[in-house]
Formats: sequence, structure tokens, C-alpha cells
Amino acid sequence: MRVKTGTIRRKRHKKILKLAKGYRMTRSRLFKVAHEAVMHAGEYAFAGRKKRKRDLKRLWIVRINAAVRKHGLTYSQFAKNLKDAKINLNRKILAHLAVSEPKVFKQIVNKVKKLN
Repeated sequence: MRVKTGTIRRKRHKKILKLAKGYRMTRSRLFKVAHEAVMHAGEYAFAGRKKRKRDLKRLWIVRINAAVRKHGLTYSQFAKNLKDAKINLNRKILAHLAVSEPKVFKQIVNKVKKLN
């Protein structure tokens, strides 16, 4: 007796079509087209998650650089001096301090400047 793929295939197709809900035209209705669209969407989503991290890192560096230049340093000098001073704050925290806590950020910059 052979086994037919009826219920299994239907389940698989329904899963893909559910993921393709909201896509335009046949991309949301035909399995073959929907499957392609879902696969591409997954690739773009994966790449987008990596890109978001890069974009945020760039934003943080721009913010830190802008804040540090007010105190007469460049970002690269500041980063090196931070490392030499053994201050382990990441870019996200430094950017947050530069924007929302300028007094605290100024203290950090002054501490780093004293080492030179």
C-alpha cells in the first residue's frame, strides 16, 4: 500500500501561504510563487538584522564624535585614550551619555584628557 502526501502537502502549503499573507497578487495565493517570496523575505530579514547593528554602531560613533569635538578631541583620540585609561564603556552607553547626560560625559572626557 502506498502513502499519499495529501495531508502533509496541504499542511506544508498552508504554512507557506500563511507566511505569505499580505503579499501582493499571486505571491499570496499560489504556492510556488509564495514559496519563492517567503524564501527571499527570510533572506532579506536575516541580512536586515545584521545591517541594523552596523547602522546603529555608525550612529553611535557619529554622536560620540560630535560630543567629543566640543571638548577638543576627535573620536579616534578619545577611543584610544579610553582604552589606555581602562574605561570599559561601549559605544551605545557613551552615545547615550553624550546625548542625555552631557555633564557625566564631560567628566569622562576630562578624565581621559588628563592622561595625555
